[in-house]
Amino acid sequence: MKKSFLRNLLAVLSTMILLTAIAFAAADGLNWQDATITVTGMGVGPQNAANQAQRTMLARRAAVVDGYRQLAESINGVQVDAESTVENLIITSDVVRTKVSALIRGAQVISERPVEGGYEVTMKIAMFGSSNSLAEAVLPSTGKREDFPKPVQSVAPSMPAYDSNTSIDIRIDVTSKQTAPTAAPNDNAIGGYTGLIVDCRGLNLNPVMSPVIKNADGESIYGHKNLDPDYVIANGMASYTTDINASDRAGNNPLVVKATSVENHNGYPVLSTADANRVLIENKASGFLDKTKVVFVR
Repeated sequence: MKKSFLRNLLAVLSTMILLTAIAFAAADGLNWQDATITVTGMGVGPQNAANQAQRTMLARRAAVVDGYRQLAESINGVQVDAESTVENLIITSDVVRTKVSALIRGAQVISERPVEGGYEVTMKIAMFGSSNSLAEAVLPSTGKREDFPKPVQSVAPSMPAYDSNTSIDIRIDVTSKQTAPTAAPNDNAIGGYTGLIVDCRGLNLNPVMSPVIKNADGESIYGHKNLDPDYVIANGMASYTTDINASDRAGNNPLVVKATSVENHNGYPVLSTADANRVLIENKASGFLDKTKVVFVR
């Protein structure tokens, strides 16, 4: 009797430890760098199952349900913009609630396997994509597109800080991230830039699905209103990384600027007006903002 009790107790404790570990893993399921939400659900089959096959089947079903629960928890906490989370939108909109529920139920199973005492299922949801994505469920797909603002005429646009002798961007200490600029009059583009990297290191930037870049005067120079909404849903507005060399989205010749601060609950980077002017001038020539070729370095 004692041995049976101890075995059952150990089995329960092992399951609790495993589920706790999975819960901690779920907290890290949101990956802003590759824009996915991945969780691992765990299920245990009932001891009174008719046979092992039925126990495994019921354990798998429980694992899937656990995966749904973890996905819902992870999705609810996603910041759509600096002011609202997915959970806020679900509370205020029946349409969003229905779409998010369907998205969770349709989550992709990327791996599964029996484990000792139960079953394990790993599930994934894409944050962006023209179908079966979180963006499709929570971001508006229609709306009037606004033009990008004009540069502030009273402030001369900055010239990219570049050391032609060392091929290092002076402001961020990164090798070969920016080709040497040619001289350009204030309102003329240097040209040839393939994207934008905003260095926000040390500012505690919080990732959001729909970010805004502001200038020092508080004016938005980049936001969803300036973009094709369907393109944003399919591709997202920016990628986030902690490694400035992992910024492929911005192409092989990005314009690199340093954020001076962050606003709106640390969700929106702020640039000096001179840097913001340079971004707008270069985008008019190359269109990298229109193509959402933007990377935020945290």
